[in-house]
Amino acid sequence: MSEPEEDFAAMFEASFQAKRFKRGQTIEGTIVAIGPEVALVNVGGKGEALIEIEELKDPDGVVEVAIGDRIQAVVVSTDGGLTLSRKLARGAATERQLADAFQAGLPVEGKVERAVKGGYEVRIARQRAFCPMSQIDLARSRDSAEHEGRVYAFRIIEYKDVGRNLVVSRRALLEEEQRASAVEIRRTVVAGAVLTGRIASVREFGAFVDLGAGVQGLLHVSEMGWSRGLDPSQVVTPGEEITVQVLRVDADTGRIALGLKQLAADPWATVQSTYEVGQVHTGRVTRVTEFGAFVELEPGVEGLAHASTFASAGRSQGWSRSVALNMTGAFEILSIDPEKRRIGVAPVQEGSARAVGAAPPSSGDAQEVEELREYQERSQAPAEGFGSLADKLRGALKPQE
Repeated sequence: MSEPEEDFAAMFEASFQAKRFKRGQTIEGTIVAIGPEVALVNVGGKGEALIEIEELKDPDGVVEVAIGDRIQAVVVSTDGGLTLSRKLARGAATERQLADAFQAGLPVEGKVERAVKGGYEVRIARQRAFCPMSQIDLARSRDSAEHEGRVYAFRIIEYKDVGRNLVVSRRALLEEEQRASAVEIRRTVVAGAVLTGRIASVREFGAFVDLGAGVQGLLHVSEMGWSRGLDPSQVVTPGEEITVQVLRVDADTGRIALGLKQLAADPWATVQSTYEVGQVHTGRVTRVTEFGAFVELEPGVEGLAHASTFASAGRSQGWSRSVALNMTGAFEILSIDPEKRRIGVAPVQEGSARAVGAAPPSSGDAQEVEELREYQERSQAPAEGFGSLADKLRGALKPQE
């Protein structure tokens, strides 16, 4: 085939491919070549479409795609081949292109000129458009002037009077981008994954962590640290960047449970090298039940001081009058069982503890009894390591006849 015939065949093929698509149609293709001014996009078959390099740059002017990347774009011309666009440059868009962009949902670039009542005046090509205040961003701005002078991509949501009356939305595009990003982020959110996020809000029960694109997980207060009774507001603050571990992802609801203490060393791993029977350590009372008091020896390591170990234990409930929540004092180590995570302790002497908190809770609290049972029954095996203290605990938990 001669050279003119080859050129004709190529033109015929390009024209044939172009007729497969309509102007305003959104199509997907693969970047196959990138030049100084245009890029070639394979849209299927033997045909390739053109897209200007300016269409492929980020706000900083850097080309954000590479050969092999797939993109979505809108057909803006089928004359002599396919021409694609991902956005209409604000200086080059004609009235006809604006109409096509409205019909196809194609983003257009506009410059926010000034804030007006209820929104912003935006310049798109030679046209003025209005962007309602609620449509300029995902969240309402505290200072309306912060958007003035900025160039954004908008979607035309109303087109009237041959383009002389335009209403645009930036939020619509941001929400689309957020949804697309959320899909990608959720693929990385699996149990065991370590992710970086930002504290979105702090509540009394924990904190919500934004993992990106609006995907949030709950960091419960019990997972913030090894110590019991933490105040979430003392651990994290809104806006703070934080690294967390994914504990669970509910397949039905999409809820994400996060942990922080899992990224720190387990304090029980060094209990054997830190504590010995007969040693005296300073502890803080974290819970008081009718059977005894739980004492925090260090964050995450609690011991149990049975009621019988207090000097006033002979009097009915008399021991509890000398114990208050958050009191600190000296406690002797009676027994250690690292495998079952149990430590038995006893106050060194009556009155050695210094009360710094409120009065103890009611002795009849069923939840506290259950907490003690859980502590005692972490393993089904007999608690031989506790000796007489374990015997007293088992006796205290037997039903009264």
